[in-house]
Amino acid sequence: MQKRNLGNSDLEVSAIGLGCMRMTYGDRPVGTRQEMIAFLHTAVERGITFFDTAEVYGPFTNEDLVGEALEPFRGQVVIATKFGFKHAPGQGPSPSVGLDSRPEQIKRVAEESLKRLRVEAIDLFYQHRVDPDVPIEDVAGAVKELIQEGKVKYFGLSEANAETLRRAHAVQPVTAVQSEYSLWWRLPEENGVLATCEALGIGFVPYSPLGKGFLTGKVDETTTFADNDIRARTPRFTSEAIKANWSLVDLVTEIGERKGATPAQVALAWLLAQKPWIVPIPGSRRLKHLEDNLGALDVELTPGDLQEIADALSQITIQGDRYPQSMAKMTGR
Repeated sequence: MQKRNLGNSDLEVSAIGLGCMRMTYGDRPVGTRQEMIAFLHTAVERGITFFDTAEVYGPFTNEDLVGEALEPFRGQVVIATKFGFKHAPGQGPSPSVGLDSRPEQIKRVAEESLKRLRVEAIDLFYQHRVDPDVPIEDVAGAVKELIQEGKVKYFGLSEANAETLRRAHAVQPVTAVQSEYSLWWRLPEENGVLATCEALGIGFVPYSPLGKGFLTGKVDETTTFADNDIRARTPRFTSEAIKANWSLVDLVTEIGERKGATPAQVALAWLLAQKPWIVPIPGSRRLKHLEDNLGALDVELTPGDLQEIADALSQITIQGDRYPQSMAKMTGR
């Protein structure tokens, strides 16, 4: 397995990680808990050492699953989790309830996440969404104290803008930024976040690197989604938007045919080719999808290929927002 360091830090992870959210949260389950534990064991056997979860996934059930599954590999894998959502009385954190990154809340979340993950220290602790009611300096300061106490190893931010990133980094060095980034969502290139990461030596972790499945070519205008699948409420996944954006699938399919690769592998290979400190975390619950994603590491895109993609992208205008309005407000777009 190829390895990468997140920015200038000494945190080394597999070049492709694994997003674990949908193993317990988001839409209908694919397998039982034991089947998901076995799947996570297989991911480790295939060389993946970077796993992504959060307290809000479930809530709590995803951390609990990941903690149980990866306990036998303690010290061999890196587990990232997140804080930042308000807890509803008796229900736990939920995006619908709002944000809460008060220092005392961060520390409570850390204590509980440590128990569920069955670790002595959280490898990478992200602020899940920037809380406009709490200065980012206070957030970074709280995580800094957790690092000094040995309860957290590295600090991260998710969906933060460049200014917020710089302010946080001045208090406690930020190791990684996790934000959506793919061929069909390139805002980190446009808003200065990638440039800031490069300037400050911070790693970048793209979530939804396959456009929530769209870039695999297996989602088309006839696809229907379960009611609890976020894509059912996402403007970019209406039949009209899928049809309008299909030229992007044609692009990765055509290049894949020349390379002997799948569309998903081309999409991931493009991300990997952008910077050596970018580590995508595609979500997967099936072995065939996991192996397909890992195959991207064997796809070499030449400068000519990358220029062809850049030229094509300059002619494509993606239709539809990436989130329902209620969630878009928490990301700035």
